[in-house]
Amino acid sequence: MIDTIFALSSGPAPAGIAVIRISGPGAGPALRALAGRLPAPRTASVALLTDSADGAPLDRALLLWLPGPNTVTGEDVAEIHCHGGRAVIAGIEEALGGLKGLRRAAPGEFTRRAFENGRMDLNAVEGLADLLAAETRTQRRAALAMTEGHFSRRVDHWRLALLDLSAMAEAAIDFSDEDDVPGEDVERRIAGGLEHLAEDCAKMLAVPTADRLKDGVRVVLAGPPNAGKSTLLNALVGREAAIVSDMAGTTRDRIEVPVAIEGVAFLFMDTAGLREDGADRIEAIGIDRARAAIDAADIVLWLGSPSQLPRKDAVAIAAQSDRYDRSDQPGLALSAKTGSGLDSLRAVLLDRARALLPAEGDFALHRRQRDMVEIMLQHLRQAARAMDALIRAEELRQARRMVDALTGQAGTEDMLDRLFAGFCIGK
Repeated sequence: MIDTIFALSSGPAPAGIAVIRISGPGAGPALRALAGRLPAPRTASVALLTDSADGAPLDRALLLWLPGPNTVTGEDVAEIHCHGGRAVIAGIEEALGGLKGLRRAAPGEFTRRAFENGRMDLNAVEGLADLLAAETRTQRRAALAMTEGHFSRRVDHWRLALLDLSAMAEAAIDFSDEDDVPGEDVERRIAGGLEHLAEDCAKMLAVPTADRLKDGVRVVLAGPPNAGKSTLLNALVGREAAIVSDMAGTTRDRIEVPVAIEGVAFLFMDTAGLREDGADRIEAIGIDRARAAIDAADIVLWLGSPSQLPRKDAVAIAAQSDRYDRSDQPGLALSAKTGSGLDSLRAVLLDRARALLPAEGDFALHRRQRDMVEIMLQHLRQAARAMDALIRAEELRQARRMVDALTGQAGTEDMLDRLFAGFCIGK
């Protein structure tokens, strides 16, 4: 017998309104026990709730009765929209817990039931997790696109195409001697289908990663000692995040500061000043870390001589323009002290960042998804190169297995346990 679960699905109390969700075969009887009746399906109804144990009133609430399977979990679902006081919520939850067959939901259990009942695939679940954790506009939009199934629809197209190719491959093996199976035509269609699928997978691998979207675009401030890196960092993030001093070598290790600019997440990184001579052992370690950070950065702001750019794509900054005449120096002239040029720098950062992030309405792929697509692409290419029909059919089968892994239909149990454990109780 499937348990019926319940949990507070809205924010923590106190609040104006609280939503308590119930899912499972006991959802309808639970509403009858508290409200004395079952509302009409999918029609909001107000009722006085009472505790079935002693008849004491609990709250006057709005009720929704949503019979399955066309619900968020695929089961019978009921929602109680009550007043959001702690005592009200506690009283209703206590009354529900006293009913036979009802128990409190575990973290992520509502979403897990939706997944297990085919209401969501694994990609949508991961998108929902990102949506719940989103802190910037860009993160929210990409997560919502994944939750709404944009990527899942592409994967479903791959699945159908692979089934067609596999059927043709098996036909070429089993019925190659039959007159109604034109071998050369089948071979041509398989080759064309494999090429098209491989191109589509390669396009997906060019989609921005969810890691960059989640952690922020990595911006490294680099240059020689006393170039103004720490002052510029503080100006960009709007607070005193780094120590500012005229003493060379003040910054000896990387300082990372996350910040959002116009809905885009950035991770700004101040680094030790780069110099060849005069650094002690500790500062030398910081310089090595600074060089590693430059190599791994998405964007480098270079506050040194334009002739010494550490990377071709580094943004040259003519800093401290309030102290020195920078009119004849290449690069973006600015003063972190007066604020001159900061708006122009932010515009440059946003332009660079948006080229690295999903476009409006697009999604971003997690490492797991990218790994599956990469493996699928390898099998497609191996199938295209295979001279033996049996080997080609096996490569297509392995590609289908990757599609199943993408949607969560195979080989994901341990990962699911970790994923759902990170959800809040009411999801």
